[in-house]
Formats: sequence, structure tokens, C-alpha cells
Amino acid sequence: MYDNRIRGLFDALKISTSGLAAQRRKLNAIAENLANIHTTNTPEGGPYRRKITRLVEMNGRTTFANRLARERLMLATPRIGHMDPEKGLKGWRFSGVQASQVRDDSEPITVYDPTHPDADEFGYVEMPNINVVTEMVDMIGAQRAYEANVTAIKTTKDMAQKALEI
Repeated sequence: MYDNRIRGLFDALKISTSGLAAQRRKLNAIAENLANIHTTNTPEGGPYRRKITRLVEMNGRTTFANRLARERLMLATPRIGHMDPEKGLKGWRFSGVQASQVRDDSEPITVYDPTHPDADEFGYVEMPNINVVTEMVDMIGAQRAYEANVTAIKTTKDMAQKALEI
């Protein structure tokens, strides 16, 4: 029983650490998007395409949102013994999250600017599909999630220290 509690602390640290790495990657993608907001010509051709960061479970079989919805449904459905403290969290696989980046293939924004070097014969320029407000909102969310993971790690560390005092 004691081994399961220690393993639980390490699982909590592993999950929070993977969350930190995922949010850092998300913040890096947001920074890259904002840095390339005026990039109209890339090596692939055309304007820069926005990067979107998705969180997926480490095993890669399901998205974080789908897993959260499934676990929420399981907790909402009463079953005999599902809150039994003797059972603990047997059968749960703590694996953490990882960030995967995909390219946003939505249409670029067309702007009339005949003086721009990448303007077509009619004076229109294809600009990246980046909205500064959306990026800033995503950045605030990622920062708060990062801070929440730091707090979870600190709390886990404090619990481990209290357990050693006993």
C-alpha cells in the first residue's frame, strides 16, 4: 500500500512535468506565430501558416479533451464501489500529455497593398492567417496552465516532505 502512494507521487510529478513541457511548446508556437505575423513569403511558398498546438495523451491514442470527457462521464455514472478508498486508482494509467503541432491550413488574409513586394498584379497580398487577439488569449491560457503545473509540482513536493516527517 505504501508503494502505491509513493508511485502516486511520482506519477503526479511525471504528469505535471509533461504538462510543463507541453505548455512551453505551446508558448513557443505562439511566439513563432506572432513573430511571423507579417511574413508573406516562406520557403514552402506563400505566406506563413499559423501553428496550432494540440495536447494528446502520451500514448497518442486519444486527445486530452476526449480523455477528460470520458473520465468525467465515468465519474458521473454511479457504480458500486467506484469511490471505494480501498480500491484507489487501480486500472488507471497515468501517462501525461505531450504537445503536437499542426499547421492551420485556413485561408490566408488578403490585403490590398500595391506597394508590397509580394503583391499580385491587382495589388493584393496574401498575409498569414494570424489574429493577434487569438494568439494573446492562447498565450494567457498557456501561461496559466504552466503556472498550475508548477503549483501541482510544488504541492506534490510538499506532500512528499510531510510524508518523510512522519
